[in-house]
Amino acid sequence: MAPWLLPALKAVLPHVGTIISAAVPVFTRRREAAAAGQASLQQQQIEELQTAAAQNAVHVRELAAQLQATVTAMEQAATLAEAKLRRVLVLCGVALAFAVTALGVALVLLNTR
Repeated sequence: MAPWLLPALKAVLPHVGTIISAAVPVFTRRREAAAAGQASLQQQQIEELQTAAAQNAVHVRELAAQLQATVTAMEQAATLAEAKLRRVLVLCGVALAFAVTALGVALVLLNTR
């Protein structure tokens, strides 16, 4: 057995109950199901599911709005990046033209000596 496994288990085991209780669904508990009638239990579960669905719909709308804002910002950034790229390409072309001209002048000067 790995030497690090035993201390890790000792650190985790006291918290297993907390982890399990946090992982249990937040909907109607089984103890409540035994006490309440079957029809009222189903009605309560339906209400809880409807509430959860409504909250999910609100969250989906918020995420859609955030996604739309993100896409808009990315489109603007892409437009800006394209403009900068065009500017850099033009400057590179101008620099290349100057370099070719300078090379031509240098060759002419070397040949005339």
